Amino acid sequence: MAHFLSQSRLLNRRHVLRGMGVSLALPLLDCMQPLRAAEKNARPRRSVFIYLPNGVNTKDYEIAKAGKDYELSRILKPLENHRESVTPISGLYHPNAFGIAHSATQTWLTGAKHGPADKNTVSVDQMIAGVAGLQTRFPSLELSNQGHRLAVTSDGIQLPAEKNPAVVFKQFFMEPAGGVAKQRRRLNRKESMLDLVLADAKSLSNKLGTEDRGRLDQYLTAVREVEVRTKRAESWLETPRPKIEPAVAGKLNRNVPLERLGEYLRTMYDIIVLPFQTDMTRVVTFNTGNEGTGPAVPEIGVKRDRHALSHHNGNKEALEQLTRSDEFNVRQFAYFLERLSQVKDGDGSLLDTTVSLYGSGLSYGNSHGTTSLPLVLAGGGGLGLKHGAHVDYNQQVKGFKGYGKGVGVYHSPVNGKAHFSNLLLTIAQKVGVETDAFADSNGVVSEVLA
Repeated sequence: MAHFLSQSRLLNRRHVLRGMGVSLALPLLDCMQPLRAAEKNARPRRSVFIYLPNGVNTKDYEIAKAGKDYELSRILKPLENHRESVTPISGLYHPNAFGIAHSATQTWLTGAKHGPADKNTVSVDQMIAGVAGLQTRFPSLELSNQGHRLAVTSDGIQLPAEKNPAVVFKQFFMEPAGGVAKQRRRLNRKESMLDLVLADAKSLSNKLGTEDRGRLDQYLTAVREVEVRTKRAESWLETPRPKIEPAVAGKLNRNVPLERLGEYLRTMYDIIVLPFQTDMTRVVTFNTGNEGTGPAVPEIGVKRDRHALSHHNGNKEALEQLTRSDEFNVRQFAYFLERLSQVKDGDGSLLDTTVSLYGSGLSYGNSHGTTSLPLVLAGGGGLGLKHGAHVDYNQQVKGFKGYGKGVGVYHSPVNGKAHFSNLLLTIAQKVGVETDAFADSNGVVSEVLA
């Protein structure tokens, strides 16, 4: 399924994308082959952040040896065929979010404190979207199986996420009914309504107490975000969406029940690949389940949800089922990497120009451990990342005696300098963000730099 687009004739890249004063580049498609040599260095830089809820069965996840000569653990074994394109990373944690298990999802990509009195900060995907999103129709794409969100704006507002692949397909690849004129009228009405809301709110704000004014300001921030996105949509009205082959459209323009988890996840991964291939967006977050439940996997006989399995209290049957759920989810991630490797992008593939982070904000779910997080970095070889080794910050500490049978490593950081934000900073830099810091970063993950 490597060829998504109908290609009836050779496309002139610049001619296709003129309209409303917008001139933006499509990705390097097969139908543009004569242009490739001149635009070799113009390939987009993409990033995707995929969340696994409730941590993992640490006993079957741990990798005993650091460096290149390591053996993938049982849970990570499905990544064997992509060994040269992945880096398991152990020992990282968020100092600010240490011990705040109930908000692991919300702080996974922000590294912020998130107690009752704390306001969340911008997530790394949205910082990236602030740069990469200027080039695409959609600044970012937010997906979530069960509603919990990963993406957070610079004002601390969580962006809504979509769970139905058919809705995403229609939004990205189907022209709304009624043509451009109807779309413009609809957007103009929305802008007028937003203007009225903002004007009324400004008048109301002067009559409110401090706490109510704070709540109103938070609401208005969300309204302004809608206003920005509405104006952006209007600027793209004259630019046609890519045309997708009917067979591909039929596979992706449908809802898949979460009870068929493998099919659902693979469909969502295909949904992510398609906007990357057509350069509709370059930034994606995908939460594969919330911390309160996390989907079961009835197709392999795992009928209890991930939250129940992660709180196993040492029960061997529950631990085995958690491991099987972990293996299953990693296998679907391996499918995603395979799909990226199959799609051409210039002289390489999407895997070369897409940095993927897979992991969790919890490590040992049974007692809400939030250190030594399970993380896998993948792809981005064409962006200056190198893979093929296990990076373990715990084993860099003198006197570390290994993981053994204890769980202390998941409740207290072994390496206090090993901030997860360092990895997020490294990713941001490699996809084009010019910054020397993110959240509580104190450096970069130099081990993955080519």
